[in-house]
Amino acid sequence: MGWELFLLNRGSRSEELSSEVNLLNVDVNDEDSVSEKIRGLKFDVVCDFIGFVPEQLERDFRLFQGKTKQFMYISSASAYQKPLGDYRISEGTPLSNPYWEYSRNKIACEDFLMKMYREKGFPVTIIRPSHTYDERSIPLGVHGKNGSWQVAMRMLAGKPVIIHGDGTSLWTMTHNSDFAKAFIGLMGNVRAIGESFQITSDETLTWNQIYLSIADALGVELKPYYVSSDFLAAVSSFDYRGSLIGDKSNSVVFDNTKLKRAVPDFTANVRFDQGVRNTIQYIMSHKECQIEDPEFDAWCDKVISALENAKKNVLK
Repeated sequence: MGWELFLLNRGSRSEELSSEVNLLNVDVNDEDSVSEKIRGLKFDVVCDFIGFVPEQLERDFRLFQGKTKQFMYISSASAYQKPLGDYRISEGTPLSNPYWEYSRNKIACEDFLMKMYREKGFPVTIIRPSHTYDERSIPLGVHGKNGSWQVAMRMLAGKPVIIHGDGTSLWTMTHNSDFAKAFIGLMGNVRAIGESFQITSDETLTWNQIYLSIADALGVELKPYYVSSDFLAAVSSFDYRGSLIGDKSNSVVFDNTKLKRAVPDFTANVRFDQGVRNTIQYIMSHKECQIEDPEFDAWCDKVISALENAKKNVLK
């Protein structure tokens, strides 16, 4: 779009970038080094994708106050009220998540930035994505610490796959290319200063539809095994209390009216069954994306076996 782009990071994947990108190779946690790197520079927009606790945003404020016309912060739609008062989510939905520290930290980051906007004129825009995916990872509800490939392996092997709840709760998957269109539309947008925006697709799916689309893309039959989110959270070292009870087990339908007022030409065009097919094609042809997780695989078998035995014992 003709923007001059600077990328400030450690440079671990620089080979994937266009030669037109200006690289500032530095660890953002080294504040003095970052300050030196950006000395003499001013920006139309600064975007922070990796701020997770308020201390990191306090650092950003020190670094970029007076050096940018807009500061865009990636928060999270998981920050919205849990349990929900209404399944329809807008930017006016209260922020409160007692189940997930990650979300509470995001809320605290938002609170700090809006305080700096009100008291210091820091030009903040808050972005709340929901479940956004790309070509490198299959988006799922239940997976282990190594990501989603092991679930795909279970599907390919004809093994049962754990789905939280009964698979009928509602969810939204957003392809990163659709997210990017809205995000770019908010860059340099005077209507975005001091405001928060959620960026999601308008397509609402059940988890059953999501898993069926993934199985179809893999060319296999889905064998779902339904387990309550409370049970999964109770029997796993993985943080399912946060990621499920504090997020994915809740039915949500996102209202993107505010975003579309600010970015009138925004439309999310990538349907999930199409997007996830492209994701799976990429993963199947890139071994580095196929990270196995035998510990998660064994845990799934153990959970299913325990519940099947419980059924038998109750019926005795």
